[in-house]
Amino acid sequence: MDGKAKGIPQKALGEYRLKLYFIGPTLLVLIVMNIFPLIWSLGLSFTNYSSLVSKGISFVGFANYSRILSDPFIWKYFQTTARFVIIAVGIEFLLGFGLALLLKEQFRGWGLITTLILIPMMLSPVVVGLFWTFIMDANFGLLNFIIGLLGFKKVLWLTNPHIALYSVAIVDIWMWTPFVMLISLTGLLAIPKSLYEAADIDMASWWFKFRRITLPLVSPLLVLAVLFRVIDAFKMFDLVFIMTGGGPGDVTETVSMSLYRLAFNKFKTGESCAMAYIILILIIALSNLLIRWINRTKAA
Repeated sequence: MDGKAKGIPQKALGEYRLKLYFIGPTLLVLIVMNIFPLIWSLGLSFTNYSSLVSKGISFVGFANYSRILSDPFIWKYFQTTARFVIIAVGIEFLLGFGLALLLKEQFRGWGLITTLILIPMMLSPVVVGLFWTFIMDANFGLLNFIIGLLGFKKVLWLTNPHIALYSVAIVDIWMWTPFVMLISLTGLLAIPKSLYEAADIDMASWWFKFRRITLPLVSPLLVLAVLFRVIDAFKMFDLVFIMTGGGPGDVTETVSMSLYRLAFNKFKTGESCAMAYIILILIIALSNLLIRWINRTKAA
């Protein structure tokens, strides 16, 4: 009996060591690839470090943060990013949820149509940016060719300062509306049909069923979809870089594009790290607000 009692801790210790052997390498990779660069870049944000100039690093405190937050151009880029996020995510939400409502009832060819709708979100953003650049080309693009056949003047999709940001938003909407649709459709298909059947027995209108059954039950997933898209759209870089490069002028200059220029064109590494953390704090704040909204929705 004593031998068995003594053997239990040894067995538990052996299992613990076995788990550690499996989990240890993963934790090490996580620390080396994610946590260490995060801490290192945070330290650099308080210095005057430049990856181009080989001089001693000196501590400057919050000077980098102060310089960025007092720069009027940076605030302009934040406004551009906010406008892009509101336009793109707002339309993606409406179109995605609308498509999900249409696809809620399965029909012949449902699987094929759903798969075709999901194709844009499966493509690389760089590939999407490149072929939409060709489609929106002012002289040889497909869009202007069709517009010309209809008798209208050609549109400078990517070079008109009043249109360029909306053109990029159109591409983002085309690419990520299926993502919102997929999450919305998952929520709609999970709603028990018995609730709708009970409402039909009570002769409830479609608006009553939508307002009292569909919307409350699917709203947590809708807010989750918006959360993911807001985070991703706020960080959006690749489409702007490929399609407009931040131009014409700086009308499509997002904060991610500005961060890229600060780090790799001006080589102000310390300032770029500070700006990256300012963006991170804003994204965390936005995420917090949306997560609280999700929790409030669930509680209700």
